[in-house]
Amino acid sequence: MDSYFLIKFVHILSAAVLLGTGSGIAYFMVMAYRSRSAETISIITREVVKADWIFTAPAVVAQFVTGLLLMSLLNYSFTSIWFLTVLALFLLVGCCWVPVIFIQYTLRNLAGESSFSIGNSRFHALMRIWVALGIPTFVAMIIIFWLMVAKPLPVI
Repeated sequence: MDSYFLIKFVHILSAAVLLGTGSGIAYFMVMAYRSRSAETISIITREVVKADWIFTAPAVVAQFVTGLLLMSLLNYSFTSIWFLTVLALFLLVGCCWVPVIFIQYTLRNLAGESSFSIGNSRFHALMRIWVALGIPTFVAMIIIFWLMVAKPLPVI
Protein backbone atom coordinates (compact mmCIF):
# COMPACT_ATOMS: atom_id res chain seq x y z
CA MET A 1 0.00 0.00 0.00
CA ASP A 2 1.49 3.33 -0.98
CA SER A 3 1.62 6.33 1.32
CA TYR A 4 -1.29 8.16 -0.36
CA PHE A 5 -3.74 5.35 0.33
CA LEU A 6 -2.47 4.86 3.88
CA ILE A 7 -2.82 8.58 4.63
CA LYS A 8 -6.26 8.68 2.98
CA PHE A 9 -7.34 5.62 4.99
CA VAL A 10 -6.22 7.21 8.28
CA HIS A 11 -7.93 10.47 7.26
CA ILE A 12 -11.25 8.74 6.53
CA LEU A 13 -10.99 6.55 9.63
CA SER A 14 -10.29 9.53 11.89
CA ALA A 15 -13.22 11.43 10.34
CA ALA A 16 -15.47 8.47 11.10
CA VAL A 17 -14.13 8.27 14.66
CA LEU A 18 -14.77 12.01 15.16
CA LEU A 19 -18.32 11.87 13.90
CA GLY A 20 -19.09 8.55 15.57
CA THR A 21 -17.58 9.40 18.93
CA GLY A 22 -19.12 12.86 18.91
CA SER A 23 -22.55 11.46 18.09
CA GLY A 24 -22.18 8.68 20.66
CA ILE A 25 -21.06 11.04 23.38
CA ALA A 26 -23.94 13.39 22.60
CA TYR A 27 -26.46 10.56 22.67
CA PHE A 28 -25.28 9.10 25.97
CA MET A 29 -24.95 12.50 27.67
CA VAL A 30 -28.46 13.52 26.65
CA MET A 31 -29.91 10.13 27.64
CA ALA A 32 -28.14 10.23 31.01
CA TYR A 33 -29.40 13.78 31.59
CA ARG A 34 -32.93 12.80 30.62
CA SER A 35 -32.80 9.81 32.97
CA ARG A 36 -32.68 12.26 35.89
CA SER A 37 -30.63 9.63 37.72
CA ALA A 38 -27.70 11.15 39.63
CA GLU A 39 -25.86 7.81 39.54
CA THR A 40 -26.30 7.42 35.77
CA ILE A 41 -25.22 11.00 35.14
CA SER A 42 -22.16 10.53 37.32
CA ILE A 43 -21.09 7.38 35.48
CA ILE A 44 -21.73 8.74 31.99
CA THR A 45 -20.00 12.08 32.56
CA ARG A 46 -16.89 10.23 33.78
CA GLU A 47 -16.90 8.01 30.69
CA VAL A 48 -17.54 10.90 28.32
CA VAL A 49 -14.45 12.73 29.59
CA LYS A 50 -12.39 9.56 29.03
CA ALA A 51 -13.85 8.95 25.57
CA ASP A 52 -12.98 12.46 24.45
CA TRP A 53 -9.32 11.92 25.35
CA ILE A 54 -9.10 8.32 24.09
CA PHE A 55 -10.95 8.78 20.79
CA THR A 56 -11.75 12.39 19.93
CA ALA A 57 -8.44 14.11 20.68
CA PRO A 58 -6.27 11.66 18.69
CA ALA A 59 -8.77 11.75 15.82
CA VAL A 60 -8.63 15.56 15.71
CA VAL A 61 -4.84 15.46 15.46
CA ALA A 62 -4.97 12.70 12.82
CA GLN A 63 -7.55 14.67 10.81
CA PHE A 64 -5.46 17.81 10.79
CA VAL A 65 -2.14 16.11 9.97
CA THR A 66 -3.50 13.74 7.33
CA GLY A 67 -5.58 16.53 5.79
CA LEU A 68 -2.49 18.67 5.31
CA LEU A 69 -0.52 15.70 3.97
CA LEU A 70 -3.27 14.88 1.47
CA MET A 71 -3.43 18.51 0.37
CA SER A 72 0.30 18.40 -0.34
CA LEU A 73 0.27 14.99 -2.04
CA LEU A 74 -2.63 16.00 -4.30
CA ASN A 75 -1.13 19.44 -4.99
CA TYR A 76 -4.30 21.15 -3.80
CA SER A 77 -3.97 24.82 -3.05
CA PHE A 78 -3.86 25.91 0.57
CA THR A 79 -5.46 29.17 -0.58
CA SER A 80 -8.37 27.55 -2.45
CA ILE A 81 -11.95 28.34 -1.47
CA TRP A 82 -12.48 24.64 -0.72
CA PHE A 83 -9.55 24.40 1.71
CA LEU A 84 -10.31 27.71 3.41
CA THR A 85 -13.94 26.64 3.86
CA VAL A 86 -12.93 23.26 5.32
CA LEU A 87 -10.34 24.93 7.55
CA ALA A 88 -12.86 27.52 8.79
CA LEU A 89 -15.35 24.76 9.63
CA PHE A 90 -12.62 22.68 11.30
CA LEU A 91 -11.68 25.70 13.43
CA LEU A 92 -15.36 26.31 14.26
CA VAL A 93 -15.60 22.71 15.47
CA GLY A 94 -12.47 23.22 17.57
CA CYS A 95 -13.77 26.50 19.01
CA CYS A 96 -16.92 24.68 20.13
CA TRP A 97 -15.15 21.52 21.29
CA VAL A 98 -12.58 23.18 23.59
CA PRO A 99 -15.20 24.78 25.87
CA VAL A 100 -17.18 21.53 25.74
CA ILE A 101 -14.18 19.72 27.26
CA PHE A 102 -14.11 22.13 30.20
CA ILE A 103 -17.87 21.90 30.58
CA GLN A 104 -17.67 18.09 30.61
CA TYR A 105 -15.07 18.20 33.37
CA THR A 106 -17.31 20.52 35.40
CA LEU A 107 -20.37 18.34 34.77
CA ARG A 108 -18.38 15.27 35.81
CA ASN A 109 -17.15 16.98 38.96
CA LEU A 110 -20.61 18.25 39.89
CA ALA A 111 -22.18 14.83 39.27
CA GLY A 112 -19.46 13.18 41.37
CA GLU A 113 -20.15 15.27 44.45
CA SER A 114 -21.89 13.39 47.22
CA SER A 115 -24.37 16.24 47.53
CA PHE A 116 -25.19 16.21 43.78
CA SER A 117 -28.86 16.58 43.03
CA ILE A 118 -30.52 16.38 39.64
CA GLY A 119 -32.07 19.74 40.52
CA ASN A 120 -28.64 21.45 40.48
CA SER A 121 -29.22 24.66 38.51
CA ARG A 122 -25.56 25.03 37.54
CA PHE A 123 -25.61 21.51 36.06
CA HIS A 124 -28.73 22.34 34.02
CA ALA A 125 -27.24 25.61 32.75
CA LEU A 126 -24.01 23.88 31.72
CA MET A 127 -25.94 21.12 29.96
CA ARG A 128 -27.83 23.76 27.94
CA ILE A 129 -24.54 25.38 26.91
CA TRP A 130 -23.06 21.93 26.14
CA VAL A 131 -25.99 21.14 23.82
CA ALA A 132 -25.89 24.62 22.26
CA LEU A 133 -22.20 24.12 21.39
CA GLY A 134 -22.82 20.59 20.13
CA ILE A 135 -25.36 21.60 17.50
CA PRO A 136 -23.08 23.83 15.36
CA THR A 137 -20.27 21.32 15.90
CA PHE A 138 -22.36 18.47 14.48
CA VAL A 139 -23.63 20.56 11.56
CA ALA A 140 -20.10 21.74 10.72
CA MET A 141 -18.81 18.16 10.81
CA ILE A 142 -21.52 17.01 8.41
CA ILE A 143 -20.67 19.87 6.05
CA ILE A 144 -16.96 18.97 6.26
CA PHE A 145 -17.81 15.36 5.37
CA TRP A 146 -19.82 16.58 2.39
CA LEU A 147 -17.03 18.92 1.26
CA MET A 148 -14.49 16.12 1.68
CA VAL A 149 -16.47 13.75 -0.52
CA ALA A 150 -18.17 16.06 -3.05
CA LYS A 151 -15.49 18.75 -3.40
CA PRO A 152 -18.05 21.18 -4.87
CA LEU A 153 -15.64 24.11 -4.65
CA PRO A 154 -12.39 24.58 -6.57
CA VAL A 155 -9.45 22.91 -4.83
CA ILE A 156 -6.72 24.51 -6.92
